[in-house]
Amino acid sequence: MEVKTSLLDNMIGVGDMVLLEPLNEVSFIENLRKRFDHNEIYTYIGSVVISMNPYRSLSIFTPEKVEEYRNRNFYELSPHIYALADEAYRSLRDQDKDQCILITGESGAGKTEASKLVMSYVAAVCGKGQEVNKVKEQLLQSNPVLEAFGNAKTVRNDNSSRFGKYMDIEFDFKGDPLGGVISNYLLEKSRVCKQPRGERNFHIFYQLLSGASGDTLMKLKLDRDFSKYNYLSLDSATVNGLDDAASFRTVRNAMQIVGFMEDEVQLVLELVAAVLKLGNIEFKPESRVNGFDESRVKDKNDLKEMCELLGIEQSVLERAFSYRTVEAKMEKVSTTLNVAQAYYARDALAKNLYSRLFSWLVTRINESIKAQAKTRHKVMGVLDIYGFEIFEDGDNSFEQFIINYCNEKLQQIFIELTLREEQEEYVREGIEWTNIEYFNNAIICDLIENNQNGILAMLDEECLRPGTVTDDTFLDKLNTICAEHQHFESRLSKNSKFLTDHSLPHSCFRIQHYAGKVLYRVEGFVDKNNDLLYRDLSQAMYKATHSLMKQLFPEGNPAKVNLKRPLTAGFQFKASVGGLMRNLQTKNPNYIRCIKPNDKKAAHIFTDSLVCHQVRYLGLMENVRVRRAGYAFRQPYEPCLERYKMLCKQTWPHWRGPARDGVEVLLTDCSVPAEEFAYGRSKIFIRNPRTLFTLEERRRACLEDLATLIQKIYRGWKCRTHFLLLKKSQVVVAAWYRRYAQQKKYEKIKSATLVMQSFTRGWKARKILRQLKYEKRCKEAVTTIAAYWHGTQARMELRRLKTEARNKHAVSVIWAYWQGTKARRELRCLKEEARRKHAVAVIWAYWRGLQVRREYRKFFRANAGKKIYCFIIQRIMQKYFLGLKTTVPSMSPIDNTWSAQPYSFLEGAHTELRRIFHLWRCKKHRGQFTEEKKAVYEEKLEASEIFKNKKALYPSSVSQPFKGDYLEIHKNPKYQKLNSAVEEKVLLADVVNKINRANGKGSPRLFLLTKNNFVLADQKTGQVKASVPLLDLTSVSVSTQSDGFFALKLKEGSASAAKGDFLLNSEHLIEIITKLHRTWTTAADKDQINIDISDEFLVQFKQDKVCVKFIQGGPKNGTSAACKRKNNRLLEVSVPSSP
Repeated sequence: MEVKTSLLDNMIGVGDMVLLEPLNEVSFIENLRKRFDHNEIYTYIGSVVISMNPYRSLSIFTPEKVEEYRNRNFYELSPHIYALADEAYRSLRDQDKDQCILITGESGAGKTEASKLVMSYVAAVCGKGQEVNKVKEQLLQSNPVLEAFGNAKTVRNDNSSRFGKYMDIEFDFKGDPLGGVISNYLLEKSRVCKQPRGERNFHIFYQLLSGASGDTLMKLKLDRDFSKYNYLSLDSATVNGLDDAASFRTVRNAMQIVGFMEDEVQLVLELVAAVLKLGNIEFKPESRVNGFDESRVKDKNDLKEMCELLGIEQSVLERAFSYRTVEAKMEKVSTTLNVAQAYYARDALAKNLYSRLFSWLVTRINESIKAQAKTRHKVMGVLDIYGFEIFEDGDNSFEQFIINYCNEKLQQIFIELTLREEQEEYVREGIEWTNIEYFNNAIICDLIENNQNGILAMLDEECLRPGTVTDDTFLDKLNTICAEHQHFESRLSKNSKFLTDHSLPHSCFRIQHYAGKVLYRVEGFVDKNNDLLYRDLSQAMYKATHSLMKQLFPEGNPAKVNLKRPLTAGFQFKASVGGLMRNLQTKNPNYIRCIKPNDKKAAHIFTDSLVCHQVRYLGLMENVRVRRAGYAFRQPYEPCLERYKMLCKQTWPHWRGPARDGVEVLLTDCSVPAEEFAYGRSKIFIRNPRTLFTLEERRRACLEDLATLIQKIYRGWKCRTHFLLLKKSQVVVAAWYRRYAQQKKYEKIKSATLVMQSFTRGWKARKILRQLKYEKRCKEAVTTIAAYWHGTQARMELRRLKTEARNKHAVSVIWAYWQGTKARRELRCLKEEARRKHAVAVIWAYWRGLQVRREYRKFFRANAGKKIYCFIIQRIMQKYFLGLKTTVPSMSPIDNTWSAQPYSFLEGAHTELRRIFHLWRCKKHRGQFTEEKKAVYEEKLEASEIFKNKKALYPSSVSQPFKGDYLEIHKNPKYQKLNSAVEEKVLLADVVNKINRANGKGSPRLFLLTKNNFVLADQKTGQVKASVPLLDLTSVSVSTQSDGFFALKLKEGSASAAKGDFLLNSEHLIEIITKLHRTWTTAADKDQINIDISDEFLVQFKQDKVCVKFIQGGPKNGTSAACKRKNNRLLEVSVPSSP
């Protein structure tokens, strides 16, 4: 049985600040300290979570904790960020309410970690499945990429987010994630060029130099030594606890998971390297004739390497650093830049290049993680944005002003939504709503964002005003217009009370924010708001051959020159904050307020003054007062009755009626004053926390009494159980003993009976045995006498037969000897006669030989040996040629057999005869070919030259004849319309599958090849879908494996290439490409078409390039190759392994 717990059980301090008594700043801080010392880093203010950064790992984020908080009521367990994430997720899934989670706090308070915990919890509790897990992994892996390019080490935080991030996670009706959309706000791009002492540039610069391989750094023209780059601070280049090399590998892996292609990663790294190279460019003055100084690049080596990385002509960029062109209507004026202006242009280019690269990364990630389905989505937004910033030394500039303006807007919407939520709950429960007094910071927001007299509007007006514009003129304008505003202070304003305030410098102004007074230094306000990049630099970047530069600098296009002044940074940020506020107002808000306990980034240290400062500017005390303005505590009737029912005899132990009636009886019995509570429709509302704590004290005392009663009853039950067990054991033992005694007595009687029976049976058996033995001996005696008599008679008959047989054998032996003697005499006579005949023959042969020798001796000469040799050779050759007649092989050209060489001196003739014979039979074989058969063999030969030993599908196609017209298009009436549409002769007609980029599935098409075109038509209707001239075809791409996929790549800019290349699949791939190759060569009348055989190639689909990748591994649905879309830039073809 599940044990139900409560927020109030085993509470360290107060888990919900709404219940804090007494409520003041000291008790608030002390409660946070007490919980922090006991590793309780989370505390509630109603539904708001306060999160303290522990600066160490805690065992409260395990999978077991996730399961513990899953599907539990918000106040059911101790405060935790998982409780808020679960409440938001269940409201989105079950009540169909869009949610947003707002995470605020200053740098180092743990905002980024809090957003990761929320996303990891949602990923853990939502559905499972291959596609769902892929989406979750992409959403989670987008964080390392954005952290590498948008986070940096600061004096307050080793991994500080230097940009605001808002992520909308989209879910389907089941609550499974479909994708997401990320929005970024105000990247601190000034950090690219300059970092405060003790801080670093963005992580990616150090990770690239530490973790990239030597080959990668060589390609990027970089060196691992940080000191060689002016944009990298050296005093904090290495940070304890940060492994930049391992982080770089993590970022590369995360980019691959999110969906970045290898070439895209390389392009991004090239731009990062270009920013580093840009910081090393230095300038020197050079005097001109007119007396003005002109800037020149000192050392052009870094400039050259940067231009090589971006693909820019060195002279173009060098001129852009030396001259500035100003255009006004039809006139162009070119002015020189001095050294200071050149350095400003360099830094402006670096900041713009990096910030636009970051925006492109966010856009590219959104392309990969966006939801593919077009149905309505449920949305959960997670806002991780910089908190209120106040630098104690007064070094607050334009960035802090913008950040604090954003926090003012967030505070405004926080108070509005909190009050609205309170009012809606009171109305829903039928309780009278009373207006709550609180500080409305709308007057501060109006001071900053008013379109006419607001600070941002005046700053934009000052930036656009002709003439000399400085920060001092901007401050003068503020002193003139805002002097009477109650939240604006300045030494130079008309208000005399600030004239003697020495804490307020002359070049500064002070604003009374909701979190306190903030002193802003106006130096740099105008330049940072202008954020000006010279048009010459934009146009130079647009001319670069680097693939991303035209996307990053579209204003540099000479054909689209816009003479309007670009929007200011303040105007853009104001518009984006307005859009964010409108987005948040459409969702149900959930708040996480992050606090850092100390500035040392160390565990177990709690600095009261620092925490108090954050509590003030986060407005937490104001939040508690708003929550406590009406009723401090509310709870549904059922859990309230379940918790306090032991305080009343009528409700204990079980209440049979409705829960509300039980609570009314309970509170009446406990004598709680009527003004301390109110009954809602489904909840009980308690006004004062003291009332709740009184109930808790009475419940604790009652629980002690109940525990004593339970102990007493348990001890009695235990003793009774023990006695009954002993009694039962005694009965069982006695029963077993009686059974054992009777069993022994029975076995003894049984044994005696068996002995008597055995003796009786033995006596009877021996008596019968003696009788049987006597009868057996009588029978044996009779048998023996009869056997002896029969034996005597048999022996007498045998002797008679032996005597008769002996007489017959003697006669046979005598006759045999006589016949042998006669045969031997005859043989000797025959042998004597044969010897005489042989002797006569031998003598006659010797005599004839003697006569021949005497006859031919007169013709014998000295050269007789040569003639005999020639005669022998002729006889051997005659014999060899006659032998070839019988051993000659068959007439088949593929028969490689040939008779063995009989003599070594015939080696040359033997080889030449074999060659001549092979040529002759090949000629005879070719003579049998028709013209059609010759063409087929020529195509087979050309296919061998293209695919042999290059594609695994080729061997299986050798034995298959090239048919060409597989559809019989001229005979089939179904294709009569298509036949009439194609005027030329059809060389090949087959059915292919055209691959769809969206899902990787194929649709059947008719593929027709003519002398000058290839045509794709619908299989059912025969309607022509595409007719492409062969001259528009640039190349064909196939894989090395046994699949039938091939890509027809078209010439860029041609009319046929409007919809991109064709990715097709056919069973007759070898024949199609061979015929296409022969036909294209004939039509083009030049070199052969390029056929690319590779397991990975790019295909152009409209405006995007998609990589087609072939991998080994059989698909689940059969033995054929299957194509599957992995992401927007990758199609993966699974090819079965060869047996």
